[in-house]
Amino acid sequence: MRGIFGWLCNNSVNFDPTIVLNQMGSSISSDHSKISVNSCHIGQAGDEIIASTDQILVAISGHPDYLGQPVSKHNASTLAHDYIKVGDKILEDLKGTFSIAILDSRDNSALIAIDRIGIEPLYFGVNDGTFIFSSQADSLASHPTMSRDLSEQAIFDYLYFHCVPAPLSIYQKQQKLLPAEKIIYKNGNIIREFYWRADYTESKSSFPQLQNECLSLLKESVRKAMGMKKPGAFLSGGTDSTTVVGMLAKLNEQTVRTYSIGFEAEGYDEMEYARISAKHYHAIPNEYYVTPQDVVDAIPIIARAYDEPFGNASAVPTYYCAKLAASDGQDVLLAGDGGDELFAGNARYAHQLKLDMYQKIPHPLRTLLLEPFMRIYPDTSPIKLLNKVKSYIDQARQPMPDRMESYNFLHRIPLDEMFTPTFLERINRGHPLENIRDVYNRTQSNSTLNKMLHLDLKTTLADNDLRKVNRMCETAGIQVRYPMLDQELVEFSAHLPSNLKIKDFKLRFFYKEALKGFLPSETLTKSKQGFGLPFGVWMKEYQPLQDLAYDSLKSLQKREIVKAPYLDNLLEQHKNEHAAYYGVMIWVLMMLEQWLIAHKH
Repeated sequence: MRGIFGWLCNNSVNFDPTIVLNQMGSSISSDHSKISVNSCHIGQAGDEIIASTDQILVAISGHPDYLGQPVSKHNASTLAHDYIKVGDKILEDLKGTFSIAILDSRDNSALIAIDRIGIEPLYFGVNDGTFIFSSQADSLASHPTMSRDLSEQAIFDYLYFHCVPAPLSIYQKQQKLLPAEKIIYKNGNIIREFYWRADYTESKSSFPQLQNECLSLLKESVRKAMGMKKPGAFLSGGTDSTTVVGMLAKLNEQTVRTYSIGFEAEGYDEMEYARISAKHYHAIPNEYYVTPQDVVDAIPIIARAYDEPFGNASAVPTYYCAKLAASDGQDVLLAGDGGDELFAGNARYAHQLKLDMYQKIPHPLRTLLLEPFMRIYPDTSPIKLLNKVKSYIDQARQPMPDRMESYNFLHRIPLDEMFTPTFLERINRGHPLENIRDVYNRTQSNSTLNKMLHLDLKTTLADNDLRKVNRMCETAGIQVRYPMLDQELVEFSAHLPSNLKIKDFKLRFFYKEALKGFLPSETLTKSKQGFGLPFGVWMKEYQPLQDLAYDSLKSLQKREIVKAPYLDNLLEQHKNEHAAYYGVMIWVLMMLEQWLIAHKH
């Protein structure tokens, strides 16, 4: 594993800084180094970078560029010298993937920040006049001023989002930075600000101009992600992974090697499309079919690997895909994550835009005619059309972004039926919605679509998908890079007119039109599927997987978080109703218990 860590404190501490630095570093990797200057202490684990002047300490993680040049161990001291001149404005010239900490012994101040998309995580906490930071939650918790006491709010939010969303951490006394956030700590005070925001001012350029710019930026983003290496690529057969493979084939003198995962389960396997894409670009395909036993084997690995509970089941195929590439001799993989959130590729976007049309109906007509008329009929009318209209109106009346979560498991039954009274007393039930409202309403755009995209950059990407891919690749022993999330491409997508991102409710309208002739026709017309795991189906069929799930939920019952009758009913519904649907929540609960066990809680 890799990362940065350290702290800034007053001089009245009663612990040995060298011992604590070793504790924090060992929580990340056995390979770590450290520097101390007065009350400033900083370290790095793995191949990350630390540098210093007589007064400034710098630690940086990821793959950053500074003033157009890659940051390396040889030029990192430039950051320290320039920080003395410009302070936190240094972040304006720091691009790429990074988390950074700068400790200044001149005035006992600290600056920490993460990249604009939130690819690199960073945790922090303040206690007893000490400001502590680390790339990993468990490393931060090992500092003597911190603790390993769990946050019950984070557990609740995990069950809501299937991950612990920033700014929460699974541990009390610590938080995570949000994408493009900087924190300045000085004289015991914390200032939290965003040093960059996506500008959604819509471009006036013509379609051909936008198309040429998009294709150029895609090619350049893949070139930058390659660096000096000859990387392989994840290939699901979807639009984004196929784009990355195609651009990689254009740029690479050698034949591109691709890595794909399949499932022997109806409705889950996309290998056909991965093969079409590989053949189209003359790539060398490498394939692996995940089995139910693979899932059983991977669950404890995943539980140990994440520093917080993580409930995205597609971590399993991601791990095996990365492992396949590592065994093939690759040290870098390019991933297509981000395209859906930049260019509007998720079905929920079109669905919400259809619901938005309801607000265009004159208010008197809605409130005095349509809604009273619909209330006359019961929830289930024998007339199917009336049921659809009633459902549409019920959804459309909800405000955004709340209505995007109307299908969330935690909204399907009363919370009092799911959670124990003592657990509910100690949490804020409304916190998950407060979290997404904050991000949604912070968008610098009046467009519903842009607000949804901005929200997903945080909740779907930074909190979930990027954490999934980062940690599974790291666990498999391979690096990953995301050309679709290059800053210039992100800023281009923000300027793209909303009515081109989705047109006539067609997802990714501009992107697919712009890449006609480059992407295989089958890729352009396929429906989105993703990297889903048939856990619910396999749990029903494969006894060892079922035993692991049942034992995990039985163990979870003893923790006084979730009520036993709810868990029993969930297993019964999985058995007798929709196995795939109810399997999702079983997986999330199972992985919570597996994480708690693996991390000795």
